[in-house]
Amino acid sequence: MKKIIVPIDFSEHSEYALKTAAQLAKQYDAEVLALHMLEMSDIMLTASEGLQNQKAAYFFKLAEQKFEAFLDKDYLKDIKLTPIIKHFKVFSEVNDVAKKNDADLIVMGSHGVSGVKEFFIGSNTERVVRHADIPVLVVKNDVLKVSFNEVVFACDFSEESIRPYINAVNMFDKMRSKMHLVYVNLPNERFKSTDEIEADVVNFLKKADGNLSRYNNVNYVSDYTAEEGILNFANKINADLIAIPTHGRKGLSHFFEGSIGEDITNHANLPVMTFKI
Repeated sequence: MKKIIVPIDFSEHSEYALKTAAQLAKQYDAEVLALHMLEMSDIMLTASEGLQNQKAAYFFKLAEQKFEAFLDKDYLKDIKLTPIIKHFKVFSEVNDVAKKNDADLIVMGSHGVSGVKEFFIGSNTERVVRHADIPVLVVKNDVLKVSFNEVVFACDFSEESIRPYINAVNMFDKMRSKMHLVYVNLPNERFKSTDEIEADVVNFLKKADGNLSRYNNVNYVSDYTAEEGILNFANKINADLIAIPTHGRKGLSHFFEGSIGEDITNHANLPVMTFKI
């Protein structure tokens, strides 16, 4: 892991993300790219060209000053830090910056659930996850110690899950994490017998790894929803992180159809990392 992007909006939760990225940067001698995207008002965009340029320069300077103050933190000392300011809030740009800088990871803060409202749905974090080609780590709390020793990787063992699985294996092997694969068997039309699940797992691991060395890391759980099964299993093994494959703008794979990815990110107290299918 060489480069980590952290989108900054000056909120408490973006600082949680920055602290997490700082810890990862220290562990892996990585560079942190702190990214702030200005939000220009409609009034400014409809102003005359000369006035618009003056306002843009003024707001850009203010943003630079605020950004500089926000990044003046003790925990960022001795870390290679590169501030980046973009003029407009276009969330696909986070992925563009990631590609341009050959980044390995995006770290974002999220409020999760606030009362009865699902904040993650339609939020900035969700938009970034949908556009990102690289893994996105979502944190909702101030993570005092970033140590992903026990990782739950939710998998349906389908063909399309092979790529995110391989990417997850590469990342977590470098982190020396133990990756627990979990399949949630649901009481609906997707219910499978043990023999059917085992056949899928064997076929999946042979295609993905070329061997069955990780077969003993596979776990089957039965629950009423995929979200409940994944969260309950993570709590049972005292996991440090939940990892999920995602289709991005197309939703999530197999039993991740609908909003299960967003549900997990909303309701999990743990950090959640997404891997693009």
